[in-house]
Amino acid sequence: MALARFVRQAKRPHRVCVKMTAVAILGMCFIFVWSMFSASPSAAVTSQRSSFSDINEPVPDETEGDSSGTGLKKNEPERTELSGESNKLKFESDSEKKDEKKLDGSVTLAANGNNATNIDKKEEADEGKEGADEEAKEYHGSEGSENKEVEKEKEEGQVGGDDKEEAVDREGEANEDVEADGDWAVTVEEEPVEKVEDESGGSKFTGKKKKRKGPLFDPKAQYSWKSCSTKSKHNYIPCIDNEGGTGRLHSYRHKERSCPRSSPMCLIPLPARGYSSPVPWPESKWKVLYKNVAHPKLAAFIKRHSWVVESGEYLMFPQTQSEFKGGVSHYLESVEGMVPDIEWGKNIRVVLDMGCTDVSFGEFLLDKDVLTLSLGLKDDLVDLAQVALERGFPAVVSPFGSRRLPFPSGVFDAIHCGGCNIAWHSNEGKLLLEMNRILRPGGYFVLSSKHDNIEDDEGEITTLTASICWNILAHKTDEISEVGVKIYQKPESNDIYEFRRKKNPPICKEDEKPDAAWYVPMKTCLHTIPAAIEERGTEWPEEWPKRLNTFPDWLENREKLIADTEHWKAIVNKSYLMGMGIDWSNVHNILDMKSIYGGFAAALSDQKVWVMNVVPVHAPDTLPIIYERGLIGIYHDWCESFGTFPRSYDLLHADHMFSRLKNRCKQPVGIVVEMDRILRPGGWAIIRDKVEILDPLEGILRSMHWEIRMTFAQDKEGIMCAQKTMWRP
Repeated sequence: MALARFVRQAKRPHRVCVKMTAVAILGMCFIFVWSMFSASPSAAVTSQRSSFSDINEPVPDETEGDSSGTGLKKNEPERTELSGESNKLKFESDSEKKDEKKLDGSVTLAANGNNATNIDKKEEADEGKEGADEEAKEYHGSEGSENKEVEKEKEEGQVGGDDKEEAVDREGEANEDVEADGDWAVTVEEEPVEKVEDESGGSKFTGKKKKRKGPLFDPKAQYSWKSCSTKSKHNYIPCIDNEGGTGRLHSYRHKERSCPRSSPMCLIPLPARGYSSPVPWPESKWKVLYKNVAHPKLAAFIKRHSWVVESGEYLMFPQTQSEFKGGVSHYLESVEGMVPDIEWGKNIRVVLDMGCTDVSFGEFLLDKDVLTLSLGLKDDLVDLAQVALERGFPAVVSPFGSRRLPFPSGVFDAIHCGGCNIAWHSNEGKLLLEMNRILRPGGYFVLSSKHDNIEDDEGEITTLTASICWNILAHKTDEISEVGVKIYQKPESNDIYEFRRKKNPPICKEDEKPDAAWYVPMKTCLHTIPAAIEERGTEWPEEWPKRLNTFPDWLENREKLIADTEHWKAIVNKSYLMGMGIDWSNVHNILDMKSIYGGFAAALSDQKVWVMNVVPVHAPDTLPIIYERGLIGIYHDWCESFGTFPRSYDLLHADHMFSRLKNRCKQPVGIVVEMDRILRPGGWAIIRDKVEILDPLEGILRSMHWEIRMTFAQDKEGIMCAQKTMWRP
């Protein structure tokens, strides 16, 4: 009542003092209420907290540039700067509220997307401007990719820390995305925009985005495994073998790479006749254990060929026998005699062998310091690529129909097709145009077949090679080997293309990306040959072995490459070869699951090993640099199965591979299952990554009965060495 009377009096015009008093009282009440409900904002931002369990799902900062600012956005989780030199933000969720679900009846995982996650500050700040760019890199198709790498390297020059070697070790900041700093983190980000393959550039975006996920591995998940039950049994290649067909031979494999909707969550069984440790190198060149490579069609194949003989428990490969009469040594000498410029092991270092039959071609070239990669084609039902790998020779399996091979343009010094039975002139000559794409300017294409087949389809092939301006250097039938040989050379400049009477095939448009290779359709056009000195492909590399450590003019970031090379040389010599407990006498086939410059492979160049360098499709395209150094490699997406047989490799090397996946894969555990598939029992895995990655990963490997031989951690970075056992569920 008193308040009402006071208000009525305040309305009277002559009561000015009363009005002023009322305003003052209301103002003081407002200030008092505000002070009661608002905490100190500065304290909320700058103080450290020991727990972030109240934060569910972090939202990346959209601010460009440095993310060190303290401003907070509405509806975003609180950001707290951590002490020390870590320069990162930490978000954690309540792990006690996880619901569990079963994946394929084999692995029990927590069904919660809001798990503990570390986010790098710089990565968070750049996430907004890099959103679509990251997905576009997946096909390695962006023009001027090397220049983009240099720009990224300038950003990444802010690497902190006193140990420069460690900065390089933490995933070669020089070449990765815009993520700098030596601290590596798993990021919570949106899954890639859905893509649809098109005819021009490889992919287009539908605009649909999927839900955000938490950390790569759930640290509280429990795993139980079952054995895979597939038609291919112990030889199963998930993205190659067709498990949905009728079981007839023609449906045994896909015509193109086609992966299951979800990654297999089962373990590949051992061969039915058992499995034993492979014959060590170099003895494996001449014999392998038959039971390790057993295949339904292999027995019949052996009876028809003299270069492979069954002898007790072994398959023997007599040195006096090969697909070439007179021996493969005579065959290679005759090829070199036809074209003296072909100097095996000097100017010819990296060769692609189409089709995988008698790998004695690669065997004898290896003695000449030539690295030959055999391509096992999808219709090779005898699976001789598996035999090649068991013998210790580089090989991959890939369909060769309508999509490009997973290699950059202009990287092979020579391509060999010895009786590979490929219809080069079919489908508008797309297959031969694909060879033209990956062959180095001035490189050689060696086509050979038995003398009674040399004239088959000669007219079509001659017309096609002339249309793409390949110069035929030699055409001869050797009397001893009874093999007809044609040797072609790719042009070294674009001038000759202008003199063609018929401009068919046409020159590719400028927006056609020659290095785009992952799920990209083959093109019926000719890519122009690099002309400017700053472009890759204008000069032939140095002779081997000088080539390994000679860096061409077009490589602008050579300081980074030199640092990477020296870093891995120190790591390999001081740690891997001496301090891991690995028996390197039983290591020959090595897979580097996330290579940058090939520094790890270069550091092992004096060892009796070969390394397959994998450049992930979501990483900057450095694979051309690896080939320029005289090494071999391939593009791959580790969300899918690798193109090789089970039990192919003796050692897997993964340097911050899991951290860099950024939750791209629907089932990250499937990557570990794939590692188990391609690693031989008794084989080794060296994994370098964040401790938050290695801790749950160790649990997964132990659930597979792998033996953890060594672990070491320092400053949130760690290394783990594990060995696969013979155990199968």
